[in-house]
Order: sequence, then structure tokens, then C-alpha cells
Amino acid sequence: MEKRKLSFWQIWNMSFGFLGIQMGFALQNANASRILQIFGADVHELSWFWVIAPLMGLIVQPIVGHYSDKTWGKLGRRKPYFLVGAILASIGLILMPQADMFIAFLPALWVGAGMLMIMDASFNIAMEPFRALVGDNLRTDQRTAGFSIQTALIGFGAVIGSWLPYALTNWFGISNETVAGVVPANLIWSFIIGAIVLIVSILVTVITTKEYSPEELNSFENNPNSKDSDVIVEKESSLFDIFEDFKKMPATMRQLSWVQFFSWFGLFGMWVFATPAIAQHIYGLPFTDSSSSTYQDAGDWIGILFGVYNLISAFYAFALPYIAKNIGRKRTHAISLVIGGLGLLSIYIMPDKNWLIVSMVGVGIAWASILAMPYAILAGSISPKKMGVYMGIFNFFIVIPQIINALIGGPLVKYAYNNHAIYALVMSGVSFLIAAALVSKVKDVDDVVQK
Repeated sequence: MEKRKLSFWQIWNMSFGFLGIQMGFALQNANASRILQIFGADVHELSWFWVIAPLMGLIVQPIVGHYSDKTWGKLGRRKPYFLVGAILASIGLILMPQADMFIAFLPALWVGAGMLMIMDASFNIAMEPFRALVGDNLRTDQRTAGFSIQTALIGFGAVIGSWLPYALTNWFGISNETVAGVVPANLIWSFIIGAIVLIVSILVTVITTKEYSPEELNSFENNPNSKDSDVIVEKESSLFDIFEDFKKMPATMRQLSWVQFFSWFGLFGMWVFATPAIAQHIYGLPFTDSSSSTYQDAGDWIGILFGVYNLISAFYAFALPYIAKNIGRKRTHAISLVIGGLGLLSIYIMPDKNWLIVSMVGVGIAWASILAMPYAILAGSISPKKMGVYMGIFNFFIVIPQIINALIGGPLVKYAYNNHAIYALVMSGVSFLIAAALVSKVKDVDDVVQK
């Protein structure tokens, strides 16, 4: 028995929930620092609040991956997890920008940070099963296309989420003005809309996608003619054996870990410090300003810029399978990371806000590759029985660099960069270039290059 070849639209529907997940994630990435500053956080404290995100990923994804490997019910194997994650994330999206409602019980900053934690835990519950679902349902020769379509949907969702606050203000007249301690109306409505889209898009995947049963997956694995039969069969493990699985990770995963480390160290620095960096470096505001109308304009423009890099990533994702087929997945990923690193470094020399769009084109190319190539390379090196847990363990190499950046990023901005957050973005660019150099050390066991 062999996995059936899926059509483009079957793969599209299978990944469609990522549109809503990434719309919510983009709203968080572009606006969480801004919201936390409105609630009273200082610039150098932002990375400490953001440490919640990678910590949730470190804890949640391997556990969800382990249990989703062993789950089979009326909804399937992976679908129950991303449905529950979507519901919880929607609650966090609605409540985070309205945390000031709870000031009778707790400071708004604490509530906002708590909602950030709920959102991050929930996004991680939803994301990991989606990654594993591609590995479950697609044959080896379709995995690059599968992760690329997933990346395209991530890009489209992120564009909508990133541009929504700007669009509500400039196209629909919803105010972005605020007073001290109160989030503007355009952000509140953006998060509510994001929560609705998240639930609807997840339901599209749940309703349209069929998962293989455990018996079917076993038959694929044991079929010597299957394109997935060359993977290593691992023994079943208990939850407490996650650390044993970590020690036994395939060599390809170990090599990719360093690439992931520097890629995500750079991404985290960009997400956390883009708003204060551009508000200071491009708009000329002091680092203490977090409530002026100019600061709100800068925050809305960050949303536009983040939308640009996600839009570029969505279209570039469609090209990735063809590029990888001709030059290989490793070379594709390395070149993409170099372009992204140069894009981040160029922010420092750009003369005005409009030129930053050029910088974001480079970031978008790297972002598309980061979301697709490492997973396409990894999926061929692990057993279908362990797809969930190893996708979760692989997340360690995404969250650990973010935790490190969260702990040292704020002090670096305050003491090493003298509160000039732009240098955090320069550091992110350098990290991308290091990641690109480390791609050469990775062994891609099932890459297919057109001769």
C-alpha cells in the first residue's frame, strides 16, 4: 500500500488552517510590543515579556507532538489538537488588547502578558500538528510542495493580519488614536477579526481533510516499494522518553539545529525590536515615546512592512519547489538566508520609511525558506511513527534561540546599544548570514535534484 498522490487543492485545504493561525500570529508579532508599551513596559523590558512565546513552544510542542502521534478518534489524529488550539488562541486574541478591562483585579500589563502567554501556548498547540500532518499525508516527492503551500498560506494570513490595523484606520476610518494606557480601537477590532478568521480557517481543514489511520501508516512504513520506506523505524515511546528521543535524533536534525538556531535568533530580534527601532531610527522619536500619534503611525507602518515580507514569502513559496528541484534544497535555503540577512542589514542605511519595503523583500525571501526548507529536509529523515514527536523536538531549535535572545536582547539594547534598538536588527541580519553558512554542514538524505 502506498500513499496516494494529492492534488494541489487537497494540499491547499489540508494546510488552510495555517492561514488563520498565521493571521493571529502576525497580529501578535507586529503589535504585541506596541500593546505592552502602551500598558507601561519599557523598551529594554520587551524581550523579557516575549520570552513567554518560546517557553510555551519549548514545553507545549513536544508534548502535543507525542500525544498526537498516539491519538486516533472521530476527528482523526492531528485535527483535535489544532481545533482546540484555535479556540484557545482566539480567546487570547480577543482579550489581550482589552486587558485594561481587568485593572480592578490586576495591572493591565500583567493581564496583557498573561494573554500573550495563552496565545502563544495555543498557537503552539495548533502549529505542531499541522507540520506533522504534512509529513503524515504526503509522499516524499510531494513534501517540498506541501511545506511550500503551507508557507504560502502562512504568508497570505500574515499579510492580512499585519495590514489589518492600517487598513481599518486608513480605509474604514477606525481611529488609531489613544490615551495613556489604552489600546487604540483599530488594534482591538483587528484582534477580534483575527480570532474569527482563525476559527473559520481551522474548520475548513477539519471538514475537508482525511487523515490516514494508524494501520494505514504502518502499512506505508512496512512497504518496501513505498517512497517513504527508507526512513528509520523507531520504537514506540512514552511521554517520559521524549528526552531519549532527543538523544537519538537523526543526524540531519542535529545538523539543522544550528541553522535553525541562528535563523530564529535573528527572527526574534526583528519581531521584538522592529517597532522601537524604526520609530527611533526612521521616525526620529526618543526611546521613551510610546504614546504619541507619530509612534502609533510608526506602529501601523510596521504592520505594513511585516505584511510586505509575508506577501513576498507567500509568492516565493510557490517558486521554492522549482528552485530546489534545480539547485537542491540546501543551496536554495542558503541563498535565501543570505538575501534575508542583507535585507535586515540594509534597514540601517535606508533614508526613509518607504525604502524599508526593499529591506522587507529580502526578509520575505528568507522567511519563506525558513518555514519550508528545514521541514522538507527533516521529514525524509524520520519515521512516520515519530513524525509528531520529532517535529515537536525540532521546535527546541526554534524556541531555545528565542529564549536566549529574550534574556540578553533587552540588556544589549539598554547597555551595549545605548537604547538604540536599530542595532538589534543589525544583529538579526548577521545571524541570518551565519545560518546560511551552516547550511553546508547539513546532509539532506532524500533530496531530489533535477539533472
